[in-house]
Amino acid sequence: MRATLRPAARATVHLLSTAATAFGTYLFVTVLLIAATGTVTGAGIWLLPETVLLIRRIAGAKRRSTASWTGREIPEAYRPVTGPLRERLRTAVRDPATRTDLRWLAAHYAYAWLTVLVLPLWPVGLVVDGVRGGLLGRPAVVLPLIVRLADLEAGWSAALLSPSPEALLSLRVDRLTTNRADAIAAHGAELRRIERDLHDGAQARLVALSLRIGLARRAYGADPEAARELLTDAQEQAEEALTELRRVVRAVHPPILTDRGLTGAVRALAAGWGSSRPADARSGAGPGGGGGGGLRVSVRTDGFPDGPRPPAAVEAAAYFVVAEALTNAARHSGSDRAEVELTASPKGLGVRVRDEGCGGIDENAGSGVLGIRRRVAALDGTVRVTSPAGGPTLIEAELPCAW
Repeated sequence: MRATLRPAARATVHLLSTAATAFGTYLFVTVLLIAATGTVTGAGIWLLPETVLLIRRIAGAKRRSTASWTGREIPEAYRPVTGPLRERLRTAVRDPATRTDLRWLAAHYAYAWLTVLVLPLWPVGLVVDGVRGGLLGRPAVVLPLIVRLADLEAGWSAALLSPSPEALLSLRVDRLTTNRADAIAAHGAELRRIERDLHDGAQARLVALSLRIGLARRAYGADPEAARELLTDAQEQAEEALTELRRVVRAVHPPILTDRGLTGAVRALAAGWGSSRPADARSGAGPGGGGGGGLRVSVRTDGFPDGPRPPAAVEAAAYFVVAEALTNAARHSGSDRAEVELTASPKGLGVRVRDEGCGGIDENAGSGVLGIRRRVAALDGTVRVTSPAGGPTLIEAELPCAW
């Protein structure tokens, strides 16, 4: 009997919440009438976007309630209602999700009141199922109807609230447009950074090298010793310029990725963190220099294929995520340990970086997460950041690719 009562009680709570939502939507008819009248007359046309936003909140609450019962999330596909009044009106009227919500709202007025059937089912069920289960040892037949009623209501709500293909396509187009803009912005910023590095680094060293060679050439006949010292300085300048050029080249695409693949490159990157902190991990220069304490990094590649490799752009993005996340951990987390995990699935590549630091990442305060999001979004991937105050910090990236 207990095994029957618990799901029936949970179903009753779900149905009562549905009844409460139905009562609220009946009261909401007044708001709809006011908004419709204002739109027709033109005097209250500004009410239309606000009414649509209110409908979205009601539908969102119902999506969460249905997902809690069924265990399956119902996605949302809303266009943002922002900007001037004309733009907000256009979005509110043309958004396919608005029609989906209105269709659910109209149907909800009818089927939501089926929940009142739960009231007579309980006393009848307690008597009938109590006799069948307690005296006759037979399965319950009445109380399970409450669970079926909740399943029926949740199924109708899920079907009505699920975004239409048109809405999903529209959301997809908007997301791709945003990703393209971010990719263009990130590409422009990367070009400016490379130009700045070349101008302030390699170019400045090459100019100094040219000056020293010129001075050595002039001093060669009169003062060979001074010329020899100038040539020695010129050689050092040439070596520094080469080092600077290598750093810039690694910023574009780390050569170790080509030579050893993603797993080898990530293991090499992790191994170098034990002794020191990198001066600029975003450039792909790898650990070394910069001082500071070491960061012990463990790498897991369970199930990662040894044969086929992901596309070069995906490998570079994954390497960038690991390098940037480890740099963030070393500089801001206060932790001396980090974990890197690479996973492969039929649809893509997963990167997971975790540290046991203080957490509380602020994405707009130079933590590097914004750069990770832009780099991953350019490949139509996703990034999830979990960093509560006190830690731990977890950065997960999913990069779609074909193996």
